[in-house]
Amino acid sequence: MLRNREVGTAKMRERATQTRKPRVAHVTTVDLSLRYLLLNQLQRIQSEGYEVFGISADGPDVPVLEAAGIRHFAVPMTRRITPIADLRCLWALVRIMRRERFDVVHTHTPKAGLLGQLAARIAGVPIVANTLHGFYFHDDTKPWLRRFYIWMERVAAKCSDTILSQNRDDMATAVAEHIAKPEQLKWLGNGIDVARFDRRRLTDSSLEDLRREIGLDADAPVIGFVGRLVEEKGILDLLQAATAVIEAIPNAQLLIIGPYDEEKPDALRPDVAERYGVAANCRFAGMRDDMPELYALMDVLVLPSYREGFPRAPMEASAMGVPSVVTDIRGCREAVDHGENGLFFPVGDADALARSLIELLRDDERRARMGETGRRMAEDRFDEQKVFDRVLSEYERLLP
Repeated sequence: MLRNREVGTAKMRERATQTRKPRVAHVTTVDLSLRYLLLNQLQRIQSEGYEVFGISADGPDVPVLEAAGIRHFAVPMTRRITPIADLRCLWALVRIMRRERFDVVHTHTPKAGLLGQLAARIAGVPIVANTLHGFYFHDDTKPWLRRFYIWMERVAAKCSDTILSQNRDDMATAVAEHIAKPEQLKWLGNGIDVARFDRRRLTDSSLEDLRREIGLDADAPVIGFVGRLVEEKGILDLLQAATAVIEAIPNAQLLIIGPYDEEKPDALRPDVAERYGVAANCRFAGMRDDMPELYALMDVLVLPSYREGFPRAPMEASAMGVPSVVTDIRGCREAVDHGENGLFFPVGDADALARSLIELLRDDERRARMGETGRRMAEDRFDEQKVFDRVLSEYERLLP
């Protein structure tokens, strides 16, 4: 293994000295994904001697990408299924890929994965890779919709030279549903910047200033949520659970961080908390860049999601010494070990979620113990550099 890595590193150094660097394009639906999920990875790939590009719909995060040295190509892509618009997007992708002559096209998320990989094959791109961030379908998906999503994944997989899965459960599902061949699938995992998400970097005074800015009571427990404001993230279950939590712990506060996702039919606005009578205990912070500081204000993180690939929020919370309460679904099981750095509860079960939150909020010692375990787990299992190593290893294996 060490010998293989040394050979791969030598190969990358040799490539870095060549006149023409291998050209790698990462394709996502929206620019937000390129910035917040992939930018560190893109910069690492670039540092290893590749010329790296991003392709997505245009948006406010593009200047940040280009300031970091990642050239961006805008295409008219949405998260919704829009057949005519999707055909236009496919053709736009084909034209860019033919013109730019990429050596590798690497796609992310189901919609961009399908269109990006089809376009790469039509354009004659030599190597096509896909990171599997999770399937659209889950155990409770309607049968006809499940069949449609499986068909979509099968079409995409036929274009793939390699499929890098963030979690092992999805690999088993891909084989069982005849989506991909076992030899196409490689475990990737997921990671975060464990140096950035480190409570030791923060000062008490800065956290107190942030607490006042958001309007949190310093003497009240904080339940945090990080994610898009959509129903499939389980926000309605969280608000339902919050009614029981607040009845048991009246001063409990919810800190909800994430953007309103207007493209999604299940999008939610902050005023949804009024429907459950918990608005006075909720603070909606929107999209934020100061995530380490925000995690440091939490006593517990909750992720009641219905579908995940390998969620970042529980990893980031663990690195910050915050235990998580998450649904017992694939993806979440990669980020949390039940009883170690957090707790599981059955998906859609607001009563079980409330019991788990009350249990942890009332037990300071257990939360502290889980927080310490979480930090150790983050350093050992969630370091993003290990993920980047696996991506680069696949490129080296596939490139001539």
